[in-house]
Amino acid sequence: MITVNAVQVIAVAGGRGGCGKTNVAVNLALALAALGRQTMILDADLTLANAHLLLGLVAKRTIADVLCGTCSVEQAMLTHKRKNVRLLPGASGDLSMANLSVAQQAGLIHAVSEISESLDVLIIDTAAGISETTLKFVQASRQILVVITDEPASINGAYNLIKLLSQNYGVTHFHIVTNMTRSLHEGRALFARLVQITDRFLSVVLDYLGDLPFDEKVRSAAQKYQCVFEAYPKSNCAITYQKLAQKIDRWPLPAYPRAHLEFFGDRLLTARSSS
Repeated sequence: MITVNAVQVIAVAGGRGGCGKTNVAVNLALALAALGRQTMILDADLTLANAHLLLGLVAKRTIADVLCGTCSVEQAMLTHKRKNVRLLPGASGDLSMANLSVAQQAGLIHAVSEISESLDVLIIDTAAGISETTLKFVQASRQILVVITDEPASINGAYNLIKLLSQNYGVTHFHIVTNMTRSLHEGRALFARLVQITDRFLSVVLDYLGDLPFDEKVRSAAQKYQCVFEAYPKSNCAITYQKLAQKIDRWPLPAYPRAHLEFFGDRLLTARSSS
């Protein structure tokens, strides 16, 4: 008999490119796996997917192949050398995947919800920006983690993302991670700037999950087609990911017995029908 877990679904988002969102998603997946969690990454960047590169994996089949019916989710998924981390690769260089049709959304929902293996955490690495497809993936997730950096464009992009999710989808709770900070003070100051804006114009709650320090080891790891968590496990950044994963691991799970993947699918369909 297949064990049906309550799955923690986490969307990692950023209002613009360059904030390190994919690095955050993949390193957190590895850090949660190190805690013994069965973890899957869904690369929901459907035109410029690159999560597989950070894991040192070759994506022969992608979400595009799943949607075309040429393979199943299980056939497209890749397994990392850390066996409890798997990846469903996104497409790359295929503009037709930029905005999924209703039929494609339904197909992806069904495919992901039908995963037969035990799963504890599903991390959605969303595309940068605020496309309709990205917004739907984010609002359908149980937990939303927004990555920001100390740049005006990043703050503005994060605010616009939060505003759209709040006003169009009724999302009120967001976790914030500050990335590439030079000090703890810088991270908290950056978070405070975002809170000052959202408190003035929106009715939302922002939770400061923590800051990820600027670390040259992140770039060095990427050049090796690895994540900093596995390439440099004793680095400041890797240790921080470990601490963030421990916080995330304490987040409450759904109170009902059905796998949260099904609820994730239900919310995607609801967002589609109501938009």
